[in-house]
Amino acid sequence: MSALTRFQQLQSSGERLDIAVLEDFFDSLDALPAEFMLGEWDGGVFNTGHPGEKQLGALNWHGKNFHDANDVNPIISHDAAGKRIVNPVLGTASLRNVAYRGVVTATMVYDSHPIFDHFRKIDDKTVLGVMDRKGDSMPLFFFLQRL
Repeated sequence: MSALTRFQQLQSSGERLDIAVLEDFFDSLDALPAEFMLGEWDGGVFNTGHPGEKQLGALNWHGKNFHDANDVNPIISHDAAGKRIVNPVLGTASLRNVAYRGVVTATMVYDSHPIFDHFRKIDDKTVLGVMDRKGDSMPLFFFLQRL
């Protein structure tokens, strides 16, 4: 089964997903260089029961913008008219190559918070992300799709 097909199955399941299932999927994907992430991305979260899922929903989170390695907008929301806007709630971030789960891959590092978002490639327009935040009992899984 292709990575894209597996992603589509997981995304459309509508059921709460086990973290171990998403970790296995993440680990099966190829790492990617930080430069791959440059551009604008829309996204969504997987239903795992992580409290961040509700928090992102309350922010009307819809993606991220990667302008360059030192200029990242981690929270892109939709305003009332549906327009993509930068939400400053968590500040800015940087883009680096960082080892996570034993593999060096593109990682977004929040500038003012102990949060890392690690990415693996599903296809040329889709990535799986995992938010690793200090103090959380479980990671938050999300996806991004290139605009």
